[in-house]
Amino acid sequence: MTTTVLVPLSDSVSSRAVVDYLANLPFCPEDWNVVLMHLFRKPSASEELMGKKFTEEMSARYQDVLEKARDRLIESGFTPDHIRIEMVSEPYPTISDGIIDQFRKAKYDMVVIGRKRMTKAEEFVMGDVSVKLLRALEGTAILVVKSK
Repeated sequence: MTTTVLVPLSDSVSSRAVVDYLANLPFCPEDWNVVLMHLFRKPSASEELMGKKFTEEMSARYQDVLEKARDRLIESGFTPDHIRIEMVSEPYPTISDGIIDQFRKAKYDMVVIGRKRMTKAEEFVMGDVSVKLLRALEGTAILVVKSK
């Protein structure tokens, strides 16, 4: 039985922790199909002021992040043909909205996300993607990897 795993990534400590966690699993999940995905949120007013060149540079930067993550997983024994990279350019109001939408558009068995440490105040103001996913994707396996 093949398991399809959605792994949303950005250029962050928590995303690197996710890739390291998967790469260091004590087994080689040969029957896993892994989708490494970057989602864009709607740009803030200051980001819009930076213009098209800034947006294009961000896309190239995140493509590089996804390719490095793919290379890291292959080095650790993942099957290259079972790792796919997706760059979702359609902007979402929040990253959690994007993950939920992409999850529902395709059939995934599991979501693996990173979580940075936040104070209670930061969680209250900014929200917590992992909690939103747990609530919205009931009945789905969600692995949350906390970064140091």
